[in-house]
Amino acid sequence: MWSHSRAFAVVVVAAATGLGLAGCGFQPLYGSNTTTASGTQMSEAMSSVDVQPIPGRVGQKVRNELIFSNTGGGNAAQPRYELKIALREQDIQQLVQVTGNAQGQVYQLTASYTLVDVASGTVLHRGKAVSRAPYTRFQEVFANVRARYDAENRAARTISESIKSQVAAYLATT
Repeated sequence: MWSHSRAFAVVVVAAATGLGLAGCGFQPLYGSNTTTASGTQMSEAMSSVDVQPIPGRVGQKVRNELIFSNTGGGNAAQPRYELKIALREQDIQQLVQVTGNAQGQVYQLTASYTLVDVASGTVLHRGKAVSRAPYTRFQEVFANVRARYDAENRAARTISESIKSQVAAYLATT
């Protein structure tokens, strides 16, 4: 008997909590009906972010990831915002042997970005994102090149997700 009434009490408390949170204004950042504070659909606001070209292979990868995730592969909306990104790449040696050779490395990618209003030219938001991707060095040159490219791609994907989340969080509050 005790277990049935206890289970019922848990269900009642969970339902009351759910109903209490229903009116608190919480909404998912990327939901299909998510809107910004100004009433614009979040998907429309994100697709109106024009990602400026970024130099280098990794920069192009970050830009492509952002454009695809902002538009979902569809057409971009009329640009209302410009996203300017500067990247800094760094290799950190790990697992250094007695001989001085490093077996492992960590590729670190640091991004600084600014979100600019196209109409007024004012900077609306600034931010940073950092990503680290470890990789192993091998005897073969081609294997090292492929391992480095893979680490660069992983870091670029992580950086683009971080920037998208930060920009979306900013746009959700404006």
